[in-house]
This record gives sequence, structure tokens and C-alpha cells, in this order.
Amino acid sequence: MKRDFVYSGSPARIDFGEGKSVSTGEWVGKLGCKRALVLSTPHQKADAEALAERLGSIAVGVFAGAVMHTPVDVTEAAMEIVRHTGADCVVSLGGGSTTGLGKAIAYRTDLPQVVIPTTYAGSEVTPILGQTEGGRKTTVRHAGILPEVVIYDATLTMGLPVAMSVTSGLNAMAHAVEALYAQDRNPISTLMAIEGLRAFQASLPQIVRTPQDLALRGEALYGAWLCGTVLGTVGMALHHKICHTLGGTFDTPHAETHAIMLPHTAAYNAVAVPDLLAPVAEIFGGSVGGGLWDFAKETGAPLALKDLGLSEADLDRAAELATENPYWNPRPIDRQSIRALLQDAWEGKRPSN
Repeated sequence: MKRDFVYSGSPARIDFGEGKSVSTGEWVGKLGCKRALVLSTPHQKADAEALAERLGSIAVGVFAGAVMHTPVDVTEAAMEIVRHTGADCVVSLGGGSTTGLGKAIAYRTDLPQVVIPTTYAGSEVTPILGQTEGGRKTTVRHAGILPEVVIYDATLTMGLPVAMSVTSGLNAMAHAVEALYAQDRNPISTLMAIEGLRAFQASLPQIVRTPQDLALRGEALYGAWLCGTVLGTVGMALHHKICHTLGGTFDTPHAETHAIMLPHTAAYNAVAVPDLLAPVAEIFGGSVGGGLWDFAKETGAPLALKDLGLSEADLDRAAELATENPYWNPRPIDRQSIRALLQDAWEGKRPSN
């Protein structure tokens, strides 16, 4: 077999294990920092304040204003706190919204980041920032966006609601599925993608039944690290383009949008690259799109875009936006095909392949 690829490992430092979040202050010190600003969403404000209290004099404040899709105006408000406190690093506690805010601050200031994920989104190990302004979500890739330290502590995911566990897990799985057919894929990214999908296939249905099983939570977090790492290593295609369009323009919830779209985008591309997506069919019961849809249904994930508040009238606009700027995808993209794909996702139909 002829092999031809380029591989670059991530310089991020990963601290994985139960209870590892107690080392947050040590990591801040190892980064040469003394004034940490703790970030969170409004929902996790109490947890962020408790973390700041544990950090003691190292913490200079808490900004609990992170929201979905990283709006630029929220980042600007956080930047005011950064300047006011003289923070020399950020500690992001939470899911993709908080991680996104930390990345946006780092992109503007080059401040080091320590991220403590409490969901399975996986964005904490990527050099990618998605920002929303004026109803459009744009993506930036830059080495300075990648967090320096990520602390994976499964004990902090025990309170993650089952529904959010499922949708954030499917969000992470989407990174792995697209990594399998990425234009710049390599043997390591493919191995990590397959292992990440297996970890979620083994853990998510069980978490639905026994959400307080710490070992299962750890397995899902392991899957999140793997799937997020491949997102940061190789390029994404159709799936992420559509999800960014829906989230940025129609403000659909991030993880739920990924969960609904994944079976449909995977099925669309499986027509062109069935060999590359064969591991998905193997892991999820014999077919790509159908298997992923069955898995989503089994775990209680949302299945239809209409259930997110998107109207059928919005689909024409979404198809137009998702196809207006050419980008690489293993199967050619045209407005009519994407409009049909969105219709099936809006109705919640099971893909046939």
C-alpha cells in the first residue's frame, strides 16, 4: 500500500484523570502566570466562583458571560474585564461556549489558556475559533488559539444532564466522522477518529441508563479528547459548514444542530467515499447515515431541525448560504442537493444509506 501524508502533533498538554482539576493552580504556575481570570457561562457561575476561590490569590476575577456561538460583543465585554484585572491567563471552565470565549480572548491577546471541559464537545484541543457577528459565523484557525493546557476530570461531568451529554457527544463524533474523509487526513488522525467513535458508541447509550457511572463518564471524556484532537489536526467539510450556517444565521443550538445533521451529512458523503466511512458502518450497525441515525434515536437525541424552531421557509436561505462559497468536500456540493438534505434533516427522516 502506498502511503503519502503529513502529520503534525498537537503541542497542547493534556492532564487526564479523575480528580485532576485540583492541579489547576499548579498548571497556571507552570505557564508562568499569576493572575488568572476564570470564565464560564451564566449557568456555571457558581462553579466558576468556587474554582476561583480554590485558586486563591491566583484568581483575579470571574467572567460568567459566555454564550453559544461566541458573539463578538460578548468577547469585547470580557476583554474589558481582562484589561481591568490585568489578567495574564484565562481558565475556562465549561463546554464549548466557555472554551470559545477563552480562545477569542487568546486570539486577541495571546494570553495562555487552561481549559477544564465539563461537556464532550472537544473544541478545547483545536486551534479553531468560530465567532458570530451580524448574523454570520466565521471561522479562524491560528496556532495562538490552541489552549496550552487541558485538564480532563470526569468527576466534573457527573452533573452534565443526560440530554446534553448525548448531544455534545454526537457533536464530538461529527469531528471524527469528517476526519475519516478529510483531504489532509493521516494514519494517526484516522486511528484517533475510529477510537473516539468506538468510545462514544460504548459509553453514550450506557450513560443514558446509568448517568452516575464515573467510568462511563471517563470513557466519554476520552472519546471527546480523541474526536476533538482530530478536529484540530485535519480540515472539516460539508457537515461543519452546514452546522456553522445554521448556528450563525438562525441561532440554532450548537450541539443539537450537530446531532441532527450528522447522519444526513455522513450519508451524503458515504455515496462518494464508502471505503473511508466503512468504519462508521462497522461501529454503528451496518450503514453510515442510517446507523448514526439509529444511534441518535437510541440515545434520545433530537432528530429533526423543525424541533429546534427552524421553519421550513428557512431552508432555502440555509441551502444558499451553505453553498455560496466553494469549499472542498469528498462529494460535489450543489444547492439543490443540499436543499434536499436539509429537508430530510428538517423532517427527521432516517437516511437510507
